[in-house]
Amino acid sequence: MTSLGSQEHMNEQTPAASRPRVKNNVVTALAIDISTNIYESGTFLPRENDLCEHYGVSRTVIREALKVLESKGMVRARPRVGTLVCERDEWNILDPQVIEWLGDEVFRLNLLNCILETRQVIEPVAARLAAERATVQEIADLEQAWQMMHDANGDLAAFTEGDTLFHSRLLKASHNQVFYQLSHSINSALKYSLQTTNEAAATCTEALERHRQLVEALRMRDKDAAEEHALKILDLASRDLKIATQKGL
Repeated sequence: MTSLGSQEHMNEQTPAASRPRVKNNVVTALAIDISTNIYESGTFLPRENDLCEHYGVSRTVIREALKVLESKGMVRARPRVGTLVCERDEWNILDPQVIEWLGDEVFRLNLLNCILETRQVIEPVAARLAAERATVQEIADLEQAWQMMHDANGDLAAFTEGDTLFHSRLLKASHNQVFYQLSHSINSALKYSLQTTNEAAATCTEALERHRQLVEALRMRDKDAAEEHALKILDLASRDLKIATQKGL
């Protein structure tokens, strides 16, 4: 395996080819060290020269990596003072890379439960609105997302892809612009949450049936039934999240 130091040496010879890979490796290494409290919130990172020595790269690479982490709210540069590790409530925790870097910390931070609580507030209302406002094409699109889940045939990644698409399309079908914009903001976090709960579920059968029932309620323009089935889907998610948390998935 090529070390970061070796990659940096290669970078000096072929900067166009290797620099992005080197920078990405350092961004990930720094982010994980911050996420696992090697560099604790509220403290300053070591000096640039020390970071260069520790990660085996140049000051340019370190500076580029720090810019990436600053854009995600994880660090903040203070001129003539240093780089501060921000408190976690300042991090962009809905960013897919930040979620990945957090790893099992998402359980300790209760992030997945926060996502579920958000869905419990929004999705039943979105389902009720969609029963009234969704176009025929939007209902067909929801059914197509359900079909993706159905056709996954045990492929968890494919099932989750269809599941994520289903819930995104549900918010769009509500014709509430705030809900739809929110679906873009939480899409990565939602996908991570669904992947976690789908892994914990003993079978996908219940989820498939409840999503099918929701589509049918929308087709029938039954607002009460749509809200009820949305709540049942969330009840399943709540149950599976408890299982996942206990297993430490």
